[in-house]
Amino acid sequence: MSLLHLSFYSSFILSCLGLAFHRTHLISALLCLESMMLAMFIALTILPIEAQTPSTTLTPVFMLAFSACEAGTGLAMLVASTRTHGSDHLHNLNLLQY
Repeated sequence: MSLLHLSFYSSFILSCLGLAFHRTHLISALLCLESMMLAMFIALTILPIEAQTPSTTLTPVFMLAFSACEAGTGLAMLVASTRTHGSDHLHNLNLLQY
């Protein structure tokens, strides 16, 4: 395994672990999701270059577009939850408490 692959895998795994263990605030969960998407985007961008294929794929472009949509939706949810609940703590967003 090359150093490039190790860095992609480790950044993805670290962001998954961050999402699993640090779920107190909505903004930290959104940042972990964005770092996962960024690791996958860079890996999918470097893969055709490393394999020396002459054709480019549109997968990284679609992933970047979906990542931007996901970031916009996440920030809208953050603003809405902060306005209604007063904070971005995820334990306040449990619907079974009401």
